[in-house]
This record gives sequence, C-alpha cells and structure tokens, in this order.
Amino acid sequence: MSLSTLIVLVAALAAFASVMAIALPLMQRDQLASRLKAVAARRQELSARQRAALKPGRRNQPKRHVGAMRAVLARLNLQKLLDDRELKMKVQQAGWRHQSAAVTYTFSRVALPVVLLSVSLLYAGGVLADKPLGVKLLVGLGGIGVGAYLPKLLLTNAIQKRQQALARAFPDMLDLMLICIEAGLSIEAALLRVTDEMGEGSPQMAEEIGLTAAELAFLSERRQAWDNLAERTGLPQVKALVTALVQAEKYGTPVSQALRVLATETRESRMASAEKKAAALPAKLTVPMILFFLPVLFLVIAGPAAIQVSRNLGH
Repeated sequence: MSLSTLIVLVAALAAFASVMAIALPLMQRDQLASRLKAVAARRQELSARQRAALKPGRRNQPKRHVGAMRAVLARLNLQKLLDDRELKMKVQQAGWRHQSAAVTYTFSRVALPVVLLSVSLLYAGGVLADKPLGVKLLVGLGGIGVGAYLPKLLLTNAIQKRQQALARAFPDMLDLMLICIEAGLSIEAALLRVTDEMGEGSPQMAEEIGLTAAELAFLSERRQAWDNLAERTGLPQVKALVTALVQAEKYGTPVSQALRVLATETRESRMASAEKKAAALPAKLTVPMILFFLPVLFLVIAGPAAIQVSRNLGH
C-alpha cells in the first residue's frame, strides 16, 4: 500500500468520523415532549389492549414502510430475529419506544452493509479508478464492516448514555419518592408526582416512572409493572428498588422504611464511586503528564540555558 493510498484512507475515515460527530447529536430527539408522548402512547396501548380483550376488533395496520421492511425480513427468513427477547429488551433500554423500532433496527443491520458496499464500490470505481484492485477490495470490505457494525454501535451507545442518565437521576428520584410516600401519598400518586417534578431535570427518569405508573394502572399484575421497570432500565439500583417494593407489597412492610434504607445505600454507593474515581485520577494522569506536560516543562526550563550555552560557544 502506497503512501498516497494510506493518506486517502485516513482522510476518508476522518471525514466519516467528522460527519458522524456532527450528525449524531442532531439525530437525537431527547426532548421532554416526545417522552411524555411515549408515556401517553403506552397508556393508550394498554387501554386499547384491555378493550380488545373485552371486545375483539380489527388491529391497527402498520405503516407502509414498516410493512415493507417486515416483508423483506420475512422473505429472508429473519422473522425470528424480531421475536428475540434480548433484542426487544435492548431496544427498550435504548429508549426507542416506537413499535417499529425492532423492525427498523433489524432491517438496518441487513440493508446497511449492502448500501455501504454499493457506495464503496462506486467510490472505488470513480475516485480510486487508477488504484490497484487490492485497494478497491479493501474499501469495499471497509464499507461492509462499517455497515454491519454501525447499527449495533449506535444501539450500544444509546443504551449506555441512557443508563448513565438514569443512574445520575436515580438518587434524586428515590429521595423525592420517599418524601411523597412519607407525606401520605400512595405508590401510584407518588410515581405521578415524581414524573411531574423530574420532567425538566431528567426526562429519561420521568419517562420510565411515568410508564411504570401507567402500567400499574392498567396491568392486572402489579409485579409485572415493576419487573418491566427493571428490565427497561437494566440498572442494578432499579432492580434493588423493584425487589424492595415487591417485598413490601407482599409482606405488608412499610414502603417508606425500605425506601429510606435504599436511599441511604444509594448515596453511600455514589460517594464511594466518586472517591474511587478520585483515587484513580493520579494514575490516569501519569501518562498524559509524561507525554505532554514534562517535555514542555523541560523545554521552558532548559530552553533559555541551552540558548545561552549555544551563544557562548558561537562566540
């Protein structure tokens, strides 16, 4: 591989990274209105499910493009991927509440490698027409690799960002919920109050709590609503909260006492995590200081002396 080919590949990767860095924040729709709309949609879905159970009617037809994607997946015998429980759980953890999210994600994993392969071949045949065949094949393989890995990367990144936001807001949610319970509100009323209060500060947590309140109002089993909350978030703290609430409802123990213990443990765990990060900071700064700070420091200190010595030797 020649130097010019390597420069072209590095420039292409840098341009792709720049476009993605600019496009990803614009593609995110992390607004309170959309999250409250998702909660309302969940309420309507549960209500419609109950009405359908009492009086069966015609199901809502999916959108045309969703039906086309589903038909393509069915033709490729990939329908079983849509029924994968792990995929549905990951889509929920990413905050993609639309019913067609699993279909769109699965279809993108199939179609995107083909699309990027076509774009790579067009690019190789046009811009890199005078390059060797190995370079063209490398560009095509790069397009396939990016297309195959990009949907999974976006999903994993969305899950991690959402879980980080939920983990930061969890102690405040727990304290607010404890205050509401001790003030005499029921669990459902406390969840609705938490949803209203945390709508601006943490839309992600407000959405999850609002969905849980909706499911508690419509689902026949309350435990299922709590289990859905733990599954949607995927956080150990939320799982501990769900376990405490389920046990409190089962054995009749005071909910406020369980919440107070969890709130104390959460604050202590958060403080311990902060202290752990602070203790690891000197070790992490060692390499950047050696590579970037010390050479500049030595240059500033020894530079004037070296210039003076060189002048004296010149005279």
